[in-house]
Amino acid sequence: MIDRDPPVSADELHAYVDGEIAADRRKAVEDWLAAHPEDAARVADWRAQAEAIRARYQGGGAEPAPARFDIDRLARSGRSWRTAAAAAAAIAFLAGAVAGWVAHSASAAGPSPSDVLSSEALSAHKLYIAEVRHPIEVRAAEQHLVPWLSRRVGAALRAPDLESFSLKLLGGRLLPGPIGPAALFMYESPTGERYTFYCSKSQAPATALRYHATDGIAAVQWVESDIGFVVSGPANRDQLLKIAQTAYEQMESRPPSRSSELQLISRRGS
Repeated sequence: MIDRDPPVSADELHAYVDGEIAADRRKAVEDWLAAHPEDAARVADWRAQAEAIRARYQGGGAEPAPARFDIDRLARSGRSWRTAAAAAAAIAFLAGAVAGWVAHSASAAGPSPSDVLSSEALSAHKLYIAEVRHPIEVRAAEQHLVPWLSRRVGAALRAPDLESFSLKLLGGRLLPGPIGPAALFMYESPTGERYTFYCSKSQAPATALRYHATDGIAAVQWVESDIGFVVSGPANRDQLLKIAQTAYEQMESRPPSRSSELQLISRRGS
């Protein structure tokens, strides 16, 4: 499944969480969230963070003001009531501004699990496709390649067969992933173009195929059964989506990750 809905910006999602979204955009944002579980989960996290901040600091307004800001005391000391009121208003304004800034910073603090997955995969792709002598760690001909990476990632993986795209599997390597080990399979075309297939555990919810492009490099990612998959290569949208769709279909037909299967893989792996 390929996402073709018009995008809703991150700023609009923040405005929706803060209750400041324009009335004519509220329905569009709600429809977007209903169709995009990943963004809906992100919005839910932002709301939870904001609630936690409010719960932590909501009592601040009930705390007594420091003696030096006591209005009666300021009045007795000769200052006008206007000066005292201005001081009290400044305190209230600063307290509200700080709380608002902290809440907004928390909601925009970090990237989503999906963003992290895509970033990690693209970084690995850019790094290793440039290698001439050591682009991979274990060659495709080595029988222990897939069992070894499956055991380390903790899922029954499969190196997709991409021969229909004239892509030959060179081999793979083990990498550190967002929340554990990750596997990277590398493919090469007859003209020397390289593609990678990245697999890692992910905390992101299940998603459809999503295309990202940057600096001539692109990726198509999806998440299924707590495993994130990313196909990376030259920024040819149609070609990359076809390759990713083929990989997606092959991974969907892979054996389930039962503990007995993983134990067998562990005994056979190096």
